[in-house]
Amino acid sequence: MTGRVVVAGASMGGLRAAEQLRAAGWTGPITVVGDEPHMPYNRPPLSKEVLAGKAPFESLAFTPKAATADVEWRLGTRVAAARLAERTVVLDDGCEIPYGGLVVATGMRPRRLRCPGPLAGRHTVRTIDDAQGLREEVTRPGARVVVVGAGFIGCEVAATAVALGVTEVTVVDPLPLPMVGPLGELLARALLKRHEKRGVRFALGTGVAGFEGEDRVTGVVLSDGRVLPADVVVESVGSVANTEWLADNGLDLTDGVLTDEQLRVGGRPEVVAVGDVARFPNARYGGASRRVEHWSVPTDTAKHAARTLAAHLAGGRADSAPFAPLPTFWSDQHDFRLQSFGAPVLGLGDVRVLDGDPEGDVLVGYHTDDRLVGVVALGGHSAAMAAARYRAQLLKQPALTA
Repeated sequence: MTGRVVVAGASMGGLRAAEQLRAAGWTGPITVVGDEPHMPYNRPPLSKEVLAGKAPFESLAFTPKAATADVEWRLGTRVAAARLAERTVVLDDGCEIPYGGLVVATGMRPRRLRCPGPLAGRHTVRTIDDAQGLREEVTRPGARVVVVGAGFIGCEVAATAVALGVTEVTVVDPLPLPMVGPLGELLARALLKRHEKRGVRFALGTGVAGFEGEDRVTGVVLSDGRVLPADVVVESVGSVANTEWLADNGLDLTDGVLTDEQLRVGGRPEVVAVGDVARFPNARYGGASRRVEHWSVPTDTAKHAARTLAAHLAGGRADSAPFAPLPTFWSDQHDFRLQSFGAPVLGLGDVRVLDGDPEGDVLVGYHTDDRLVGVVALGGHSAAMAAARYRAQLLKQPALTA
């Protein structure tokens, strides 16, 4: 084994990659580079417990495995460029690091609205600093909060704001229902009713045209002409893959970084990608290449990519079994949870209630050609457990044909 492995990205994916490289037998040096000053931490609580003031950073930080005690962490900097042909990365401070293996784990950043108006008072939620800064503003007496985007983060932030006592919380989205893209109409309608019952207002079927105010936001101008008074705006309008540093290397960066079935990048056995920046083919679902922004993905991809890279660095061959993870996600909102296993988005054309009722706890199945491809539960603990019972069934199913 020769050379150094550089892990570009020091979030959960970077940590899991370093741990799994050690587990796969790589004993050489590992350097992890990340732009945040913090060691890797858990992000899902940011829009919930951290925003609510219930989770200090210490409770979020991951505890690295003992095998990674010798890993070098270069935090507060980032990888600015890569010269793959030379096997070298360049940091934003000008430092160049040669490598024998490279792990792409740079993740995503929030997409921002490009609308006229002031910037002060507009927030995103991606880092611990984002969540803590947002909390300072939403907890001010009389704060009026507008959340732009009715996806996972937007709905979670709205729920947390209501729980904090904010009396005016409005969610704006151009789609007709919250989270209708990943869930479909049946569950999206049930979700809308639950949020409205708990005090969240919605402006659906409209977008944002601009922001009012001089030094900071005082209102949100909607594309239908309405103006929503606002002291705090949360932009939750999707993510952008952090791949600019990989430009000019002949890679497919149209949506994240494209990999093969072993998570190798650009046909280079010494470069792999992990986490939600990776657009990989999933053999379980026909082999189409997709990015997946679920909490389980960094761990799943790191295990497979580390074995691929460690085998190459040792002069061997990668595991011939193609990557075939079972996607999993959950979302806690108010006093209920969404829990999913499989790929519901592939079965939005055939959605069936498997158990319960949309007015209460409900379990919904998503089907393709009469085959169950995903389940989502909405409700309390019993509903989430009902979804978990389908996990084994989904794992045992043969792969979908392309």
